[in-house]
Amino acid sequence: MKNSKSLLIFILAIGVFGIINTEMGVIGILPALADYFNVSVSKAGLMVSLFALAIAISGPTLPLIFSGINRKKVMLLVLAIFIVGNVISIFTNNFTVALLARVIPAFFHPVYVSIALSVAAASVSEREAPKAISKVFIGVSAGMVLGVPVVSFMANTVSLEIAMSFFAVVNIFTFIATLLFVPSMPVQERLSYGSQLKILTHGITWLSILAVLFLNAAIFGVYSYLAEYLDVVTDMSLNIISAMLLVYGLANIIGNIIAGKLLTEYPIRSVTIFPIVLSAVYMIFFFVGELTVPTAIIILVWGILGGIGANINQYWIMSSAPKAPDFANGLFLTSVNLGTTIGAAVAGIIIAQIGTEYILFVGVLSLVLGFICILLRNYRYKPKTNQLIESDHCR
Repeated sequence: MKNSKSLLIFILAIGVFGIINTEMGVIGILPALADYFNVSVSKAGLMVSLFALAIAISGPTLPLIFSGINRKKVMLLVLAIFIVGNVISIFTNNFTVALLARVIPAFFHPVYVSIALSVAAASVSEREAPKAISKVFIGVSAGMVLGVPVVSFMANTVSLEIAMSFFAVVNIFTFIATLLFVPSMPVQERLSYGSQLKILTHGITWLSILAVLFLNAAIFGVYSYLAEYLDVVTDMSLNIISAMLLVYGLANIIGNIIAGKLLTEYPIRSVTIFPIVLSAVYMIFFFVGELTVPTAIIILVWGILGGIGANINQYWIMSSAPKAPDFANGLFLTSVNLGTTIGAAVAGIIIAQIGTEYILFVGVLSLVLGFICILLRNYRYKPKTNQLIESDHCR
C-alpha cells in the first residue's frame, strides 16, 4: 500500500513537472521562437504572458466545474489536451496557431495541478498531507528550474523542434503512467457548486487569499528581476548569473522538502514566522548586494525560503476551506499568479523610477502586508487557529 501511494505521488509530481515545464520552458527559447515564427521577441513573449493570464482566469472556475468527475479521467483529459497542444506547437509554422496551441491547454493547467495537490493530500493521513503535497511541489520547482535550461540546451545543440518535443514527451509519459498505474478515483462525496462557492462568503478565505497574494508578490516580484539585479548591482558575469539562478532553483527543491516537515509539525508557527524571516533576508541582501560571496549565500537561503513559501501559500488557502479542496487549490493558483503579476509590475516601476537595488523593498512591503493578513486571520478566527495550534502540540 505504501509503495502504491509513493508511486501515485511520484506520477503526480512528474505530471505537475510536465505541466509547469510546458508553461515555463519556452522562456529560455523565446528568441529562437521569435526567429522561427518571424515575429518580435515581445510578441513571442505572449506565449508566456497569455499562458499565465489563462491560468489566473480559469483558476477559480474550471477546477470547480470538474470537481465532481472521476479524478483519473479528468487528469487523463487534461494531459491529452496538453499533448495535442504540444504536438501542434512542434509542427505548425503559424504563430497564431502555435499561440492558441499553448493558451487553450493553459486554461486546464489549474485543473490538473489542483487535482494533483488534492489527490496527494487525500492519499495519506491528514497529518501527513503537507509532506505529500511538498513532494508534488518538487515537480513545480523542477519544472521551473530544470525546464528552462534543458529546453534551451536542446534548442541550441539539436533543434527548436526537438526542444518543443520535450514538452510532449514528458506529458505522454505521464499520460501512460496515469493510465496504467493510477487507480480509478471516483469522487466519493460530490459537493454542489453552491456549497463550494460558499467559501467565498467567509472572511477567512479572503484574508488567506490576500496573504498568499502578498507573499507570492514578495518572492516573485523580486525574483523576476534577479538576473537584472545580479548584473546591475552585484556586477556578476552572465555565466555566474546563470549559476545563481540554478542555485536558487535547486534550493527551492530543498525548501519543498523542509516545508513538508514544518507544516506537518508546526503549521501556524511556520506561516506566521515566514514573512519575518524573509524580510530579514531581504534587508541583509540590500546591504550586501554589491558583494559576490554574501550575495551567493543569500540566494541559497532565499531559494530555500522560496520553496517553503510555495508550500505555505497552498497550505494557508487550503486550511481556510478544507471541505472544498479542488476549488481552494484553484483559488491558490489564481492568487499566486496574480501576486506574481502585481509584484513584478510594481518592481518594474521601481526599477524605472528609482533603481534596481530598491526592488528588495517591494518584497519587504509585500511581506509586511502579508504578515498583517496572517495576524488578522489568526486573531479573527481564533477557534480555527487554536484547533491547528492544538494539533501542533499533539504532534
